[in-house]
Amino acid sequence: MVKNILVPTDGSDYGKTAIAYGIHIARKLNAQLTGLHVVDVRLLQSPVFTDISGAIGLPPYQEFLPVIESGLNVKAESILKEFREQCEAGGVHAETKKVLGVIDETIIEEGKVCDWILLAQRGEHFHIGGRAILGSTAQSVVRRSGKPVMVTPEHFREIESMAVAYDGSIPAHKALKLATELSEAAAWPLSIIIITDDQPLGAKLSEQSEALLDPFKIDSAILILGGKNEDKVLLRFIQEGSVELLVMGAYGHNRLRELLVGSTTSTVIRKSTIPVLLTR
Repeated sequence: MVKNILVPTDGSDYGKTAIAYGIHIARKLNAQLTGLHVVDVRLLQSPVFTDISGAIGLPPYQEFLPVIESGLNVKAESILKEFREQCEAGGVHAETKKVLGVIDETIIEEGKVCDWILLAQRGEHFHIGGRAILGSTAQSVVRRSGKPVMVTPEHFREIESMAVAYDGSIPAHKALKLATELSEAAAWPLSIIIITDDQPLGAKLSEQSEALLDPFKIDSAILILGGKNEDKVLLRFIQEGSVELLVMGAYGHNRLRELLVGSTTSTVIRKSTIPVLLTR
């Protein structure tokens, strides 16, 4: 099912948790991990710094460039060395790769040869502007990669059970298929979460999900939860601690609705205390 998982890593604490989840899942599915560190090309192309250095009489930016590049490469090698050591300690075979480029674009490109991409919820520079990796990299990767993307939280918890959010949409169908395949491969019990106050709709979605589950031999249950705000209901369910992994379709509503009222996907992956596996 899953042979290779790409794990972008930046050496942050959240990044180390992401590696721990990668190791846990790789051992469960007999998959290989590929650690990727992207040296941000924008740090080597700084017109702002060039303007400032000229204005205050510092040497030209070009004179600093070799020192900056060398420092970034040394840091990258150290981060990837830690990645290999963490994987070896966990008994997982891993490869590593260092690439110079724009972070999200490079992750998407490198992810084309992998089955999944596994990203930390927050990155090294989370505090800058308060937007975190979620404000740029993760959302861009989830929207554009075309591969399942798992976003991992601050702390690691061993996965023993999982849930999938199902609303009958095309992304939800894909999420349910992915969840049932993963449940079968990893022997994790699966809860199908349907959020609606409409009883006939709940019954209809329950029947649809049962039909999709029928070919699979898994331990499963269907839960119909009331509520109008899907993100709040899902986060409340997560906080109850019933499962350790949530699968959901990414960005099921149109972009106009997201601009007006926000996105369930963005809210859940930003606030979830468990990994969220997203598929489009």
